[in-house]
Amino acid sequence: MAEREWLAERFEENREHLQKVAYRMLGSMSEAEDAVQEGWLRLARTDTSDVSNLSGWLTTVVARVCLDHLRSRDSRREDALELLAPNEMPNTESTLDPQRELELADSMSLALLVVLETLAPAERVAFVLHDMFDLPFEEIAPIVGRSSTAARQLASRARRRVRGVDADSVVREHHTRQREIVSAFLAASRDGEFGALLEMLDPDVVVRADAAAVTLGANAEMRGADAVAQTFVGRAKAARVALIDGLPGAVWAPGGVPKVLFGFTFAEGKIVAIELIADEERIGGMDVEIEE
Repeated sequence: MAEREWLAERFEENREHLQKVAYRMLGSMSEAEDAVQEGWLRLARTDTSDVSNLSGWLTTVVARVCLDHLRSRDSRREDALELLAPNEMPNTESTLDPQRELELADSMSLALLVVLETLAPAERVAFVLHDMFDLPFEEIAPIVGRSSTAARQLASRARRRVRGVDADSVVREHHTRQREIVSAFLAASRDGEFGALLEMLDPDVVVRADAAAVTLGANAEMRGADAVAQTFVGRAKAARVALIDGLPGAVWAPGGVPKVLFGFTFAEGKIVAIELIADEERIGGMDVEIEE
């Protein structure tokens, strides 16, 4: 027990750093939390008696988790930039408070996140670890499964691509595509077009609602396109497209006062996740711009 408590303390000392690493790689706060949590699980079941640099070991583990996720996402061309709303990390003894999460998110511009989405997984990992966290290529090499020279080339290629991209244009295109999906989803919901809703939803779509939204009648969690389409069909009549912290989403705002925010995550032009936020404090901390 003493050793586990010691490991937990060391992990907590590194949590903020690991959160930053994972967020810059994945561009999603909730996915970053999952990657960090996986890092803790691997630490808890690994004999680290021979590990001289625990911080470096944890960074490597979390980076590998992120790389696996990026490769899986790349096979589906997933667009994981999402509404930055804090979620609880299951089975952890401590987590970042919501304000700290938002500070971490704000430390990296949306434009750069979008541009990083254009990189291949190994390029993104090499670029983030070296250019943002000064990790030497000798340590990056085993993470991406390449030689140190090849890892250096990955980062260099990523650097050239990042510099060569018109970030403003990429962000505009990204937002336009997302806004069109949100608008079409709300229209199909209002008009009761069940088939149209199914077309826009990923088969494994998940809807999560915070505690305040649950008190308004929402389910805490719902999975599957059929279930989600059934829930939204004929509804969302008063919901409107909105920019939420600069990202396309939707809002229910009776009398112009936001009561429920809808955050969306997309993949291959389909909705893979919807988050319902009704907590007044969280809503108050977000910039909500309702479209006319």
